Amino acid sequence: MSVLNDLATTIAERAKADPESSWTAKLLAKGPEKCAEKFGEEAIEAVIEAVKGDREKLTYEAADVLYHLLVMLEARDVALDDVLAELARRQGLSGVAEKAARPKG
Repeated sequence: MSVLNDLATTIAERAKADPESSWTAKLLAKGPEKCAEKFGEEAIEAVIEAVKGDREKLTYEAADVLYHLLVMLEARDVALDDVLAELARRQGLSGVAEKAARPKG
């Protein structure tokens, strides 16, 4: 298993914990919208560090982004394996061709 798979498993386990004892459980208890908001905040922080060119801070913020992405996925019952399968499906496709093949709507 990868670190991301391990983290997704831990997040799923913590989802069942007492929100007073787990930051993950507390965040999930606030609902999917709050989880999405927190993910967005962390993504913006990562963008800021990328623009500044601070590798150490970007690394830290990128880890926060990945954690909060997994929490957001858990909040909406989307499995990491489904996301990874979608990435695997796209592997080898040009980005232009993949985007053109998406359903319009």
